[in-house]
Amino acid sequence: MQKASLNPTPDQTFEVIGEGPYDFVRVLRHSRELQQSGDVEGACNERFKAFQRLAELIPEQEEVILEWNHRNSRAALELIEASAIDHFLINDFEMSAALLEMLLELDPEDHLEGSELLAFDYLAMDEQELFDEVINDISDKSASRELLLLWSAYRRDGRLPQGELKRFRTRFAPYFAEFTAAEHPADDVYLRDIESERPSVAAQARELWLRTENLWVLWPGFIDALRASR
Repeated sequence: MQKASLNPTPDQTFEVIGEGPYDFVRVLRHSRELQQSGDVEGACNERFKAFQRLAELIPEQEEVILEWNHRNSRAALELIEASAIDHFLINDFEMSAALLEMLLELDPEDHLEGSELLAFDYLAMDEQELFDEVINDISDKSASRELLLLWSAYRRDGRLPQGELKRFRTRFAPYFAEFTAAEHPADDVYLRDIESERPSVAAQARELWLRTENLWVLWPGFIDALRASR
C-alpha cells in the first residue's frame, strides 16, 4: 500500500507527505551514512530507488512544483540531484541528464543549481542545441560557465576561442591554474581548506576539477589545449 501523497499548498506548489520509503529525509540521511561507511554502491542504489519512487508519485502531463521550504520535499529534490551526480560520475550522462531535467521541472527556481551539471551532461552527449538552451541559466560570474563555453567551442570546432580563453585565464586565474596543472591531489591540505567555513578560491577550483575529472579522462584533448595555451 502506497503511504505517500502530494499535498497542494496555497502557493501552487506541492508537499511530498510520506513515511517509510517515502520519508525522504530519512532515506537521504541513510544514503549518506552508507557512503561514509564505504558502501558507495549501496548509497547509489538507495538514492536511485528513492528517485524511482518519487517519479511514480508525480502525475504525467501535469505541472508539479515541489515546495522547497518543506523538509521532506526538499530531501526528495536533493536525492534526485545526488543520483544525477552518481550517474554522471560513472559516465552515464544520459540518465544523469534525465534526472536533472526532472529536477528542474520539480524545482524551476533551481535551488540546487542542477543546470550546471546538466550543461556538462549535454556537452558530454554532444547535444549542443540543448546546451545552448541551458547555459544562460548559469551565472556569468561562475567559473563553471566559462569552462563550459570553452569546452563547447572546443567540441564544436577543435579550437579554443581567444576571447573566452583570455577571460578564463584572467578573471578565473586560479581555475585556469588548476585545470592546467600536472597534479590535483585531494590531500589533507585541500580537504581542510574545502571543508572550512570559507574555502579558498584555489580549493574551489580543485573541487571543480575533481567533480569533473571523469570528463577529462574521456576528452583529454581539451585539457591539452588549455595547457598549450599557457
